[in-house]
Amino acid sequence: MSEYGALSYEGPPPATAAWREEDHPGDRHFLDIGELKTELGDVIPDVTVAYETWGTLNEDRSNAVYICHALTGDSHVAGEPGPGHKTGGWWHSLVGPGCPVDTDEWYVVCANVLGGCQGTTGPASLAPDGRPWGSRFPVITVADMVEVERRLTDALGIESWALLLGPSLGGMRVLEWMVRYPERVRGGLTLGSTAAVTADQIGTHATQIAAIEADPAFRGGDYYDAGPGEGPHVGMGIARRIAHLTYRSETELDGRFGRSAQADEDPYDGGRFAVESYLDHHADKLARRFDANTYIALTRAMSLFDVGAGRGGVAAALGGIHAPLTVVGIDSDRLFPVRLQQQMVDLTPGADRLHLILSEFGHDGFLVEDEQVGVFVAHALHRVRRSDHRA
Repeated sequence: MSEYGALSYEGPPPATAAWREEDHPGDRHFLDIGELKTELGDVIPDVTVAYETWGTLNEDRSNAVYICHALTGDSHVAGEPGPGHKTGGWWHSLVGPGCPVDTDEWYVVCANVLGGCQGTTGPASLAPDGRPWGSRFPVITVADMVEVERRLTDALGIESWALLLGPSLGGMRVLEWMVRYPERVRGGLTLGSTAAVTADQIGTHATQIAAIEADPAFRGGDYYDAGPGEGPHVGMGIARRIAHLTYRSETELDGRFGRSAQADEDPYDGGRFAVESYLDHHADKLARRFDANTYIALTRAMSLFDVGAGRGGVAAALGGIHAPLTVVGIDSDRLFPVRLQQQMVDLTPGADRLHLILSEFGHDGFLVEDEQVGVFVAHALHRVRRSDHRA
């Protein structure tokens, strides 16, 4: 047992003789890490973190890789649909035997972030009074998420991660890790991310949050007792539509849909354009699987992110990163434009150069361009191996 409590598992408990971790790759595990005092001074008692693992941790525990998921991601990086996961892994081509993160060599871990809705303590979790946190869930930061991940790292007995990697919000956590715990990260990779969220991004985030909070069904954040299927789905759908437009490029949307009408509908007679139907689909899809309060909590945490806050500014913070950092941008990304990744490269001693994914899909390129992502992940792992050899 770790200092944070016993590990628990979804499925047969570990005490069962027939249960072996290697027989259930990707199954969720649950760890109680106790009380957490947030960066802003609030207290969340009895925090639980949900995580999944792939591969085998070697004898000296030196082959561990941590994947930090993005805003609406979760711990299910790879694998088939299963308990708690209606879909397969969101980065399924990246992790597994023979994949860029080869689980015959690497032990891979991914946890649902603090504030999440896929097993880790968040607004939908029960507070000490037995009711969901709802509107009472405190404002959290990227640093709070990293603290939860740090406690998980300790519980797993991992002294340092060979590589931390993540897109978007995940990339922010990679940077926070490398600045806060440099001795525990031997290499990092950020993809479509930033060292400090800009005014444009804050504005986009604020508009999405306002859409959710304006939905009467939001009820100030306390909607969990409204009944099955009830909740601020309209507001969530609007927020997702706004977000999705920032995730894709203008070129892709115009080339894919143009001014075409949705099948059997006439935009001049109350019908929809094809692009409207596309956005409606993604709005409905997210509303069915994601909690609105979690969306707000994680989006606010992104807006608050500035790795240089309290550290003398971004240049001073990044100037302390000497471990190999692989910075990847997406050439058509209009949410986190390439200039932000170039800034990271220019200010970070451990960065080699700016690596670019060439894609028409915008920010979502990190989910679509599997082959290119794999090449850059392999490069990052190569840099770690070379750095370890020199050490």
